[in-house]
Amino acid sequence: MSRWLRAVLALSAAFLSSTIIGVALAAPSQAVSINLPDLVGDEGPSSAIVLLLSLTVLAVAPALLLMVTSFTKIIVVLSITRNALGLQGVPPNQVLAGLAIFLSLFVMSPVLTLVNTDALQPYLDGTISFGEAFDLGRVPLEEFMLANTRPEELALMVQVSSETPPATPADVSLTTLVPAFILSELRAAFIIGFVIFLPFLIIDMVVSSSLMSVGMIMLPPVLVSLPFKLLLFVLVDGWALIISSVVGSYG
Repeated sequence: MSRWLRAVLALSAAFLSSTIIGVALAAPSQAVSINLPDLVGDEGPSSAIVLLLSLTVLAVAPALLLMVTSFTKIIVVLSITRNALGLQGVPPNQVLAGLAIFLSLFVMSPVLTLVNTDALQPYLDGTISFGEAFDLGRVPLEEFMLANTRPEELALMVQVSSETPPATPADVSLTTLVPAFILSELRAAFIIGFVIFLPFLIIDMVVSSSLMSVGMIMLPPVLVSLPFKLLLFVLVDGWALIISSVVGSYG
């Protein structure tokens, strides 16, 4: 009985499918048209283009934050500090990233103010086009990157890119300036990290030698030296010294 029931259900499903397909094929084809609103009106960009630009900025914001701001140096220095202390997960990555973001906003506030005043607000008011806003907005960022890029890294990237050597550093293209700026930031971060590592390395060596002299070979030196490194870091107000050094390196 169940076999007959399954057969009837299968025939019914096949008949229903063929009926739907026939109706779909018999229906007259209609063209589908999509009408887009004007992207730029007489009084400035429409809400659609503003929303599109906002979503685009949010999508590429992490890459822009890493490439053209002080975020790279700050996050590398904070990570090296955590490793020098011997702490694997404290402070967490989210805390370090959040601190680096707010410090980057503090360092970049004059540049972002110029970008907002010279490019973003005139574009939103409709007084300039998007191309003009982009050209005006990139000027403060390029000046910031040029001021914090070593000539050696800039010459290296010009040589690697096989471009014609520019007459002045201001004539360097953005695709050449950005990697040169990142290399300069990494070099400065590693120099600061080396200075941070030295006192903690000395503590590790002293503790390790002391443990070996008393025959406590099985006791991990890192476990014993960690409280002393934390005590030294707190006594000298390490976070304030590191943040002031990193922020002060941008003049």
